[in-house]
Amino acid sequence: MLKGVDPLLGPELLAILRAMGHGDEIAVVDANYPAQTHGKRVVRMDGHTASAILDAVLSLLPLDTGDAAFRPCPLGNCDRLEPVFADFEAVIGRHEPGLRLTPIAGEAFYERVRNAYAVVASGERRLYGNIVLRKGVIGPQIPGTSPRFSAR
Repeated sequence: MLKGVDPLLGPELLAILRAMGHGDEIAVVDANYPAQTHGKRVVRMDGHTASAILDAVLSLLPLDTGDAAFRPCPLGNCDRLEPVFADFEAVIGRHEPGLRLTPIAGEAFYERVRNAYAVVASGERRLYGNIVLRKGVIGPQIPGTSPRFSAR
């Protein structure tokens, strides 16, 4: 155990989050998603919901500016909002106020997951419980503050 680190984040996922660079993407996918087929690096977290994993990941991972969180379009309809998307928006709002989910239709979403640095396979049973995050940056240390805090 580590102080200040969500216990959901095990050593494998922590190493991946640390190794990712600016612009790299990580996908958190639902229990039905073909994670092993699409993922370059796969972390299995079958006993946890996608929202819980998202919350733990965003406790450490800075998101990029602009479009940095992406969701699928259910049945190709990007206006259709599944309940899981509201949960994702709430989690993102706690960590990155003002950032919104960007919908991506069909095969383009699958392609984004295939190109992600890593895929986290959750136990999420709600359909379309998938999200892709693009890592941002942590800026230089602000003078007079602890090294643990910096500007973005």
